[in-house]
Amino acid sequence: MSASASHAKAYANAVAAKRRQLWLGLLALAVCVFFAGHAAEISVGKFLDNIGNFSSYIDRIFHLESGQWVVSDPKEWFWGWKKWLALMGETLLMAYVGTLLGALAALLLCFLASKNITERQWLVFATRRLLEFSRTVPEMVFALIFVAAFSLGPLPGILALAIHTGGALGKLFAEVVENIDMKPVDGVLASGGNWLQKVRFAVLPQVASNFASYALLRFEINVRGAAVLGFVGAGGIGQTLLEVIRKFYYADVSALLVLIIGTVMLIDTLTERVRHRLLGQERAA
Repeated sequence: MSASASHAKAYANAVAAKRRQLWLGLLALAVCVFFAGHAAEISVGKFLDNIGNFSSYIDRIFHLESGQWVVSDPKEWFWGWKKWLALMGETLLMAYVGTLLGALAALLLCFLASKNITERQWLVFATRRLLEFSRTVPEMVFALIFVAAFSLGPLPGILALAIHTGGALGKLFAEVVENIDMKPVDGVLASGGNWLQKVRFAVLPQVASNFASYALLRFEINVRGAAVLGFVGAGGIGQTLLEVIRKFYYADVSALLVLIIGTVMLIDTLTERVRHRLLGQERAA
């Protein structure tokens, strides 16, 4: 057999082996999906039988009580816009304060969770476990606990967002710190600087823009999270949204959803521009 023929045969065998791997992978995926659906008690028949209820609900929320489309009478559609805007403002303030407190906690803890900055490994281990706990427990669970402790209102929502944000940002901040250039750190230590001076003059200048970018991204997430926390009485517009859903005020549901979506889109656009500017300045430097 010539060399070209052996190469062609080897190539054909390699292609056939990859094709078998692909089909085996798809088969394994299908089996996993089947057993996952069985364990979750997913019924395709039930889904198909009730899909009409979902489409009917969507159709109802875009019609007024008179049967007209909501856009035909915006004044009636947004009859409670003053009250809703105030609640939306409360939601934004919850997200802002929760993000600010969480970011400050992450800023304090991320250096202790970084192996290249903190020499005591037991402290690194303990700090990382604390951050894991903070971001693993869902915000809704924290909100329920704080509602039971502090009653209804925005305070439980702020505390829940702050704890979860601190855990999430703490991990991201620590990863940024662990990827810094260590030469400035060695220079500060060589000149007699202590741990705080090392962080202040050698670490922070390298990571500040990334920290701000991650904090802004988290603020976007918390705006959406704050709206949902109102479902458990933790303040904001979510409580009103849950109320109109339960009372089947269909037009009010769509008005609140449009308000929330529009606000989130505006926040996302503004913070995205700020993030890109910060990262662009860092690359230019």
